[in-house]
Amino acid sequence: MKVEKLGLRLGLAAGALVAAAGAQAQGVVKVGFIGEMSGPFAEFGKQMETGIQVYQKEHGDTVAGKKVVVIVKDVGGPNPELSKRHAQELVVREKVDFIAGFAFSPNALAVAPIATEAKKPMVIMNAAAGNLPATSPYIVRTSFSLPAIVPPISQWMLKQGYKTAYSVVADYSPGHDVEAAFLDSYKKAGGNVAGAVRTPINTLDFSPYMQKIKDTGPSAIFAFVNASDVAPAFMREYRARKLSEAGTALIGTGDITDEAAIESMGDAALGVVTGYPYSMDHDSPLNKKYVQAFKALRGPQARPTIMSVAGYDGMALIYEALRKTGGKTDGDALIAAMKGVKLESPRGPIQIDPATRDVRQRVYMRKVERVDGRLANVEFETIEPK
Repeated sequence: MKVEKLGLRLGLAAGALVAAAGAQAQGVVKVGFIGEMSGPFAEFGKQMETGIQVYQKEHGDTVAGKKVVVIVKDVGGPNPELSKRHAQELVVREKVDFIAGFAFSPNALAVAPIATEAKKPMVIMNAAAGNLPATSPYIVRTSFSLPAIVPPISQWMLKQGYKTAYSVVADYSPGHDVEAAFLDSYKKAGGNVAGAVRTPINTLDFSPYMQKIKDTGPSAIFAFVNASDVAPAFMREYRARKLSEAGTALIGTGDITDEAAIESMGDAALGVVTGYPYSMDHDSPLNKKYVQAFKALRGPQARPTIMSVAGYDGMALIYEALRKTGGKTDGDALIAAMKGVKLESPRGPIQIDPATRDVRQRVYMRKVERVDGRLANVEFETIEPK
């Protein structure tokens, strides 16, 4: 049955939507997961889903006397309308207590008003646009904010002597956030911006952009493009134009050397430096255990990314909130319980900022190297949150 036949519209009064949600069966807590489970971005959703599964495999599917059930909805990629429709169905038909997932910020933005009206905690496990938690008082993020991780990268670049840079970002809201954060922080630190370009989110043809950059001759490219097939195409063109030989280093957010896509880049990725909150090769006992558990579910060649870790931590946050409320699923009480929570994550210590409901965490500078015959993001510097 189509949602329209239910008479549901986004503009419904909050009270009507809450009433439609109703009270669910005693003893069960439902988490509605909205992610990319098919199509070119299927790895994104599967990463988050596997992180959730690892947590439940380790900690069980019961907390505070309630069985936690995850209901998965596939959006395939950046699809705000479908995300909104799934969220409406999850709230009205499935009567979920939490909404979670979201690889893409436009999808999360589309669902934020529904979380507000239904008073359902919404746990963002990847979408990284800077303003997301502010769009609903019921949003909590366990992944990262791109504007928060960019300034440490740009400051590191200046310390290494990269005094001119060309900015390349994907042309959608997170890319715009990255661009603004980089241009501001890099200039304030004393850098000179040689140019800036926004590229189509799904483009695989970077030849005109790389040629323009080569003609400009900056000391570095600062890049944010999506993983999947896009980042490998970006990397191949960077090497094909021999920009490294021309004296232009490639530096960016960890998206451009995403663990799930890095092997397809081959030697083209070697030496590329990125800043990010997580690397599969992060040296901690918890992360080593996590990587083993992830591979046990996905296969020996599988590689966990920040998306999977944010899924794992998102479930840890949900469990902790339920423990604090004694299993009660009142939305306001759950959000209050989540504020200020500290967790030991596979990426290191994290905290949910009680004021912003965003995650506070370290940024690691990493370089792509070969480790035991495979490509790896090897951490070489840790930057603590301010």
